[in-house]
Amino acid sequence: MKEKAEYCLGCINEPCSKACPLENDIPNFIKCIKENRLEDAYHVLTQNTVLSSICGRICPHDKQCQGSCTRRFKGDPVSIGELEAYIGDLSIRKNWTIPIKERINKKVAVIGSGPSSLTCANFLYRNGIDVTIYEKYDKLGGILNHSIPDFRLDKDIVEETINKIIKGINIKYNMELGKNFSLEDIIDEYDYIYLGIGSNISNDLNIPGEDLNGVIGGNELLEKKLDINFEDKTIIVNGGGNVAMDVARYIKRKNPHKVIVVYRRSENEMPAEKKEIADAKNENIEFLFKTNILSINGDNKVEEISAIHTELVEKENERPYPVNVEGTNFNVKCDYVIKAIGSSFDKNIINKLNIETKNRLIVVDEKQKTSNDKVYAGGDLTNQKRTIAWAARSGRNAAEAIIEKINEVS
Repeated sequence: MKEKAEYCLGCINEPCSKACPLENDIPNFIKCIKENRLEDAYHVLTQNTVLSSICGRICPHDKQCQGSCTRRFKGDPVSIGELEAYIGDLSIRKNWTIPIKERINKKVAVIGSGPSSLTCANFLYRNGIDVTIYEKYDKLGGILNHSIPDFRLDKDIVEETINKIIKGINIKYNMELGKNFSLEDIIDEYDYIYLGIGSNISNDLNIPGEDLNGVIGGNELLEKKLDINFEDKTIIVNGGGNVAMDVARYIKRKNPHKVIVVYRRSENEMPAEKKEIADAKNENIEFLFKTNILSINGDNKVEEISAIHTELVEKENERPYPVNVEGTNFNVKCDYVIKAIGSSFDKNIINKLNIETKNRLIVVDEKQKTSNDKVYAGGDLTNQKRTIAWAARSGRNAAEAIIEKINEVS
């Protein structure tokens, strides 16, 4: 690790930190590793994050910190993710801790326990605020435990990281918003509430045949670990993001006949990480690029898709837009179609909160405050940049805003 750290130039303008959603002080934490001040490296990181062991492993580093590393212009970038994960793991083994301020008799409820909620809860607690997390399952972690497959993120690492984050924090398990309690039930009990329940309802394809048996939401498949027999079956996965890659690789481990990813743009436009695409290809998952599904056909159950090839039309300041190419229609026999073209929140829950929403997102200001002055929100509920680091950043922003509000009143 020290050798990898020595490779860092320690750039004064810190392009890597600027490209990090959490704005981690990357040159400084790596400098600490160079000088063998490993606990100091941990404290540098914890100024901005509590998820080093996780972000160090699954962040899209090539699109963020490492993608802006000065070294990459004449070779490989610094292994920032690997170094961050190393310090995060070491902090768990060494039981390094963050200074905790005295309690100030203020209470915040954090609803959900994904990356944004865990970050928000920890930053609040370390600043003297009592925190209670409401979690709908009997295990914390949100997407980290319930949606990202084990082969991509070791669940022992997740559990150890979470246990470190939640020390001193109250947890209420099996408490689902809209089912076991409502916002009205708890809003008078707390000074503020943070909503971080995620956005895990798969978007509809809005094509004929979507209601056939065998059409499944990718997010639901991963989160609920649906017990479906994919053996010897042909599965179409519609989408080009990380969820599509996770779903395709998850199903590939169920001994299917074939897994085919259908994406309407080219490979270069895929939002999934390049490593995830490469891993999928290495596992013999097939890809149909520049292909649009027109309908799903079958008698009660999925039997085939009707598709058409597309061409990309350039638009100023926008992604190339796919347009169907007339006369290129074709069909593909299949047994299941998995929807993985994005997700949104559960409208049945959010609509009951009387909070402003727009374009499938909760509306928040620059400090993550919703239209209700006592309620803040973050993560996938409020942000289309759906990565772990961006979710964590919104949770930290909310915590800092709540702390600022509390200090104003005090």
